[in-house]
Amino acid sequence: MIDPEGKQLGVITRLEALEKAKELELDLIEIAAQADPPVARIFDFQKFRYEESKKDRGAKKGGEGGLKELWLSPRIEEHDLKVRLDHTRKFLEEGYKVKLTVKFKGREMAHPELGHRVLQEVMELLGDKAAVEGEPKFEGRRLSMTVTKIKGGKKNEQDENQEINTKEVKNNIKG
Repeated sequence: MIDPEGKQLGVITRLEALEKAKELELDLIEIAAQADPPVARIFDFQKFRYEESKKDRGAKKGGEGGLKELWLSPRIEEHDLKVRLDHTRKFLEEGYKVKLTVKFKGREMAHPELGHRVLQEVMELLGDKAAVEGEPKFEGRRLSMTVTKIKGGKKNEQDENQEINTKEVKNNIKG
């Protein structure tokens, strides 16, 4: 038996443990049922659940390794594109990967090269700060490409491979 402060109270009967929990107006929770004797703890279960959910929310907000998606249009104006690029840079700095999606409407699907051209322009404007994770792919009426941040400092083989992949994607987009 463990009390709310974490001190061991020793081995006591179940009834004694329940009475102690009622006395303190807290909950009796069985922690290790398979142990011999079983281990139980007295604490406020609602408070425990709240703190656990708070930890989970904090972990989700961390941002590392997350994915953000930004939508573009094949006929996007220069200013709108620059605004989206500012958001992309901000997300990359925060550690997110960014999925750039060009949405095609109606007859725009007749000219997929416009979408490729927009993604190529994005990569040129991002420059050396971003690397393409894979080639742009069509998913229905959407052309998507994922971009990640290039880590600074010394170049290693992985960074060189990313640069080569980025150049290949740019060349594929042109052709």
